[in-house]
Formats: sequence, C-alpha cells, structure tokens
Amino acid sequence: MSVIFDIVHTTHYRYARPVELQQHRVMFRPRSSHDLHVLATDLVVTPEPKDIRLVLDVYSNSVALVEPATPSDELKFVCSFTVEHTGTRALDLPLLPAAERFPFDYSAEEKIALQHYLLPFYDDPSGELAAWARQFVRDDGATGTRDLLVNMTQFIRDSMTYVACEEEGVQTPYDTLRAQSGSCRDFATLMIEAVRSLGYAARFVSGYLYSPALDGGVGEAITGAGATHAWVQVYLPGAGWIPFDPTNNLIGGTDLIRAGVARHASLAMPISGAWHGAANDYLGMTVDVQVHRRA
Repeated sequence: MSVIFDIVHTTHYRYARPVELQQHRVMFRPRSSHDLHVLATDLVVTPEPKDIRLVLDVYSNSVALVEPATPSDELKFVCSFTVEHTGTRALDLPLLPAAERFPFDYSAEEKIALQHYLLPFYDDPSGELAAWARQFVRDDGATGTRDLLVNMTQFIRDSMTYVACEEEGVQTPYDTLRAQSGSCRDFATLMIEAVRSLGYAARFVSGYLYSPALDGGVGEAITGAGATHAWVQVYLPGAGWIPFDPTNNLIGGTDLIRAGVARHASLAMPISGAWHGAANDYLGMTVDVQVHRRA
C-alpha cells in the first residue's frame, strides 16, 4: 500500500542590512527510487534569484545551485514536494544465505562499489568505538547479521538522550559515547562508524520524517519531526540498502523520506552557502519542515 505525503521545507536567513550573497547549494528534493516517487516539486526563492541550476552530485543526489539576487537583507527558500512512498520491507527481505550470520563477506564487485562506505571516517586508535560495537556480537551462539543492526538501533534509542541541534556540524562518535546524548546526525554517525568497524557498509542519509502528531494523530512520539532528519542505511547482500533510524528505533517503513546520501554527515548538508558582510549583520536562521500524509 502506497502513502502520499505533502512536504514543505522552508529556510529563512535574515540580515540587519543588505549583504552580498554567494551561491547556495540546496539539497531538499526527495531521492527517487522504486519505493519513493516524486510526483510534484516546486522551489521559490526570495528575493527572486538570478539563476537556478539542477545537478546530480557525486552521490547522485539532486542538488539545486542557486545564484541569489544580491545585495539583500534576507534569503528565503520554500521547497514543496508531493511524494508517493511504498515503504521499505526492511525486516522481511531475504538475505543471501552466506550473509545471514555475522560475520559475512561482500562479493568482490560489491567491495569495489562499497569501498567508501566500508572505510571508517574517524580513526579509532584506542579501539573505544570497536569495543562498543562488539557488545552486539553474541558470545553464546550465532549472531544474525540483521539482528545485530536491529539491536544496536534500539540500544541507541533506549540508552541515549536526544538533544536537538540547529547548528551545522556533527559530534564525533566518541563524543556521543561519552556524553550519551546527541542529535539525530550524531546518533546516525555513531551507528555508521560502529557498524563499519564490524565490516558492514553504511552511509549517512538526510531527509524528512513523518509523525502522525503533525496531522493531529495519536501514538508514540516521533523525535525529530518538524525539521530535517538523519538516519543510516546499511547494505546487506540480497536485501540491498536498508534504513535504520537509531533516534526513533525505526527500521524501514514509509515514515523515513530520504533526500540525500553520503559517506559522512558533512557531505549531505541540506543547504550550504556563503555571504559577505559584518559578523553582526547576521540576525539568524529559521527552519520549518511540514510533512503531512494525505487521507
């Protein structure tokens, strides 16, 4: 059964006086695939830009390169999308028999294609991260390849405290372990680096999160709704890229709507750009993300 969502993503920068604006890179558009279809899309920029170019980046993410009208005392992006999501059957897609138990090995061709998602982004000289990851490997019998990921996803959600962060950047996985808290980007980064240390290929995903509360529904609270969200995809032979959201303990389904993927959070920023002026000219930024499910 497919679900249709209407998404409006608004980002508004304000300045005390007109400043010189440089090119901005906008990665808001949902990433189409067999389970996610973009039915309609619109981008409105204020002030009206000099030029907008649509390109695919190195990860095949859809990126809008916006040349703002300048100078200006504001810059506002309003992106609207309608998408159809058929969902990801993460827990019942069969794995190849050789990959059902941990540890497993990727084929030679898979290793070539996945090499950037297999290599850790952070060094682990003391083995702190690897030791944390190894706790999910059973010592009383066989460890299921997918069971390990399911348990890690739930453990992060249950044992760590979510802290919203509107600033750019991401904690190191070691900072997250020591603080036992972080944002969705931090939890995703921790899980990616942990499973890479065990031999899994994993990548960072940015996108949108649906919560029934946005439509006046009831049920368990969904953390991170109302802003851009981040989670993990792990490549499992036979099943492909499977989504795991350690912030909410979500695995597959239709509520995670991906927009961009990369090997690290810093390479999948929803928006980036530059401006020139005095430091105190910047008055702030507001972000609002509305995701509504059609009846």
